[in-house]
Amino acid sequence: MASPLEQFTIKPLVEVPGGFDYTNSSLWMTIAVVTATVFLVGGMRKRAMVPGPWQSMAESVYEFIGNMIRDNVGSEGRKFFPLIFTIFMFVLFGNALGLVPGAFTYTSHIIVTFAMALAVFVFVTLVGLAKHGLHFFSFFVPDGAPKFLYPLIIPIEIISYLSRPISLSVRLFANMVAGHTMLKVFAGFVFGLGAATFGIGALAPIAINVLLIGFEFMIAFIQAYVFTILTCLYLNDALHLH
Repeated sequence: MASPLEQFTIKPLVEVPGGFDYTNSSLWMTIAVVTATVFLVGGMRKRAMVPGPWQSMAESVYEFIGNMIRDNVGSEGRKFFPLIFTIFMFVLFGNALGLVPGAFTYTSHIIVTFAMALAVFVFVTLVGLAKHGLHFFSFFVPDGAPKFLYPLIIPIEIISYLSRPISLSVRLFANMVAGHTMLKVFAGFVFGLGAATFGIGALAPIAINVLLIGFEFMIAFIQAYVFTILTCLYLNDALHLH
């Protein structure tokens, strides 16, 4: 029986000149982008006053992100809708497609989630500096804090701010790894117990795996939501400070 962690191995599929390889992770990123594009373009291809199921789903995702930005960033967040919408769809489809048998979950690799989190962190910081200039650094001094506590508060605030990309990336990566590892472990029980009990013992782990897959689909959405709403909250901090 293969190790439950073998499913996270990155394997080169095509050698690309220049020292880069097109891997299984790259492949499923491409599939996720194409699938998300087909979902959105196909859903809006035949726009109707009374939307069908496909159009309703596409519009629901659009409105969901629009409401998220309005509630957590405000009117100034509208111009950032394309970025936030793209982040949500990329993470959501990466999480969900990873549950397809034989697929690869690219959000289960810390290098992918950290790259996304770092990009968000740098972008949000640049937005804050562009809007507020050097006044942006007042973000590290909470309103109403006694001045004699500044030597203690400011380092804590800076460390907290710099840890954002770490916490954002680890949360997504850890949940994906834990969920898929658990699925693989219970799948191993299906074969082991089934072989030892003429198939009868496999019924319980199969039932548990079915429940876990449903649970993992829910986690796939929740983690995409968490990653996106935290991006909105970080953007709100950059735009409005304290």
